[in-house]
Amino acid sequence: MYKTGHSLIKAKMKEINSPLGGEMSGHIFFKERWYGFDDGTYAGARLLEIVSRVPDAGVLLNGLPTSFSTPELNVACREGEPPTVVEALVKAAAFPAPAKVSTIDGLRVDWPDGFGLIRASNTTPVLVLRFEGHTQQALERIEADMLALLRSVKPDASFAAAAH
Repeated sequence: MYKTGHSLIKAKMKEINSPLGGEMSGHIFFKERWYGFDDGTYAGARLLEIVSRVPDAGVLLNGLPTSFSTPELNVACREGEPPTVVEALVKAAAFPAPAKVSTIDGLRVDWPDGFGLIRASNTTPVLVLRFEGHTQQALERIEADMLALLRSVKPDASFAAAAH
């Protein structure tokens, strides 16, 4: 099953029974009261509602977990090449446990301390890459492992940060 954007978020939320979902681009989805919809004004109002219930919003917000992540990285490809590269990545991916591989939208590998994602863009002939770790060391390891896999399939891959 290949899903993109909002449908991917909603499918994953249903799969893991998540109360909240989102994208790095700022799209936020709530299960409670308004399941499956993405609206900036609603997300802002809900955040205000949540922080209004505690005596010190700073304590609440500063208590949230932090992570280390790359910006969105793009790998330029020829027209039509990204889906072929992703298929080759999925076939070549052989990460040992505890890594968990998902192919819902490209190749995503989850580790207990972070994740790596390589997927085909829906709008331009590029691969979109994202890496995140709970620590800087985890981020560096995950990024190195995923880039090694990518270079095994596309040795000419060159990277640029996305414009947004």
